[in-house]
Amino acid sequence: MEGCKRSLEFTIPVEEVEAEINKVVLEIQKKARMPGFRPGKVPPSFIRKSYDSEIREKVIETLGTRYFRRAAEKDNLRVVGNPHLHDVHFVEGEPLKLTVHFEVSPEFELQEYRGLEVAYDEPVVTEEDIAKRIEGLREQRAEYVNIDPRPVEDGDYAVVSLKSLAGITGEPIQQDEVMLHIGAEDTVAAFNENVRGMTPGEEKEITVTYPADYGNQRLAGKTVTFLVSLKAIRRKELPEVNDDFAKDLGDFQDLNELREAVRKAIYAERESAAQRKAKDALVDKLVSMHDFPVPEAYIERQLEIQVESYLRVMAAQGVDPRSIRLDWDKIRESQKDKAIHDVKAALILDRIADREAIMATADEVDREVHRIARQRREPVAAVRMNLEKEGAIGRIANNIRTEKTLNFLFEQARKVAAE
Repeated sequence: MEGCKRSLEFTIPVEEVEAEINKVVLEIQKKARMPGFRPGKVPPSFIRKSYDSEIREKVIETLGTRYFRRAAEKDNLRVVGNPHLHDVHFVEGEPLKLTVHFEVSPEFELQEYRGLEVAYDEPVVTEEDIAKRIEGLREQRAEYVNIDPRPVEDGDYAVVSLKSLAGITGEPIQQDEVMLHIGAEDTVAAFNENVRGMTPGEEKEITVTYPADYGNQRLAGKTVTFLVSLKAIRRKELPEVNDDFAKDLGDFQDLNELREAVRKAIYAERESAAQRKAKDALVDKLVSMHDFPVPEAYIERQLEIQVESYLRVMAAQGVDPRSIRLDWDKIRESQKDKAIHDVKAALILDRIADREAIMATADEVDREVHRIARQRREPVAAVRMNLEKEGAIGRIANNIRTEKTLNFLFEQARKVAAE
């Protein structure tokens, strides 16, 4: 059969079939309840006649599975997914004949993976980068102070309440306090134009047309009418950038220490992003170097993971997938090429890890469990117990192993300047 698909035909002797039938009949007899017979005393002939379909299914499943497992172990078949029975010939007094269709993990020759060329530049952090990040920290520490009532001007921070009146399906949007920076580029133009000139206590209906790529999918591409009530006007006050500012932010003695910490943080972020990009490029190169079929079972599993991720993104954006019509077949089809790529990448990386004896240590898994516990703000023991119940410890170890393999490939790669 093509690709990773295989089939095996089996002929099971009459004696073994009859023995299995008798065994199944006995199991049913112990629990069968029929009028005129005491529990457990229904004659086998009655059982065979009354439970014929159930007996056939059980015998076929048991013997088919048994013979297939023996053959798989004997031939060292790396079976993936669930085997399926086909062409079953089951006639009393004759051998049981059946065919098992299944998939195997692909065999492929591992190509040279050391010294692959990849574009990579060491990160650079400029004084401008540091100043921009510190300005962001300064913005985080900003205070917004109410000012005396007057018409709203550009540069003001207008505190408004919003209630959608039309244009939204489902529950209306209602927010009691939203702060709009009037005149700012990232403020929707309709709010800039209509709130400008309002005075505290004033209400107005505003129609807003959102772009198709707007971050909130509930609003993206829609024209919505809001009732806007101006509650207050505020101005932003920023702290002065000096040693006191640095000390207020954390364990810094002065502004120079803060600047060095910021420089290191920016460098680490850019290094991580650059290395991730390089590792992705190495994986793409490895996939293109290896041509082998991928089991449908693996592809289906990967598609499920990708669709679940898609749903989580929608939920995070406040969209209920049940409230919109989605062509799931089309979505899955659009994701298939990526699923095949990711499965092939995982198989190749697994083979490399085997060859290089790369493994996740107990300490590495333990550190990850501790990190998850801190993230969830739960006791480590409770988190570990839940992860073990979910079977997630193995996935954590596998993720660590994969990341270590990617680090190995990056270290071994020949880096060239990006164009």
